[in-house]
Amino acid sequence: MKTLVALGLVTFAFASQAADSACMTAAKEKKLAGAAQKSFVTKCEADAKAKCEIAADEKKLAGAAKTSNVKKCVQESAPAS
Repeated sequence: MKTLVALGLVTFAFASQAADSACMTAAKEKKLAGAAQKSFVTKCEADAKAKCEIAADEKKLAGAAKTSNVKKCVQESAPAS
């Protein structure tokens, strides 16, 4: 249960940074708004985070370096169309 709460908070933290992300830019280009925009951005960032986590693991990053790298990578990632 604590893990689910923590995961929810992390997801919320990522969603709150969506305004600066490539995913939000893509959503605006697609002229999405409201729930459709939120859903698109959430999925886009989750997909980007998964790819960035794999890339960080391949670079053998850990701790704060990995967290920072993944965060930057997610914000800069081009969305999967």
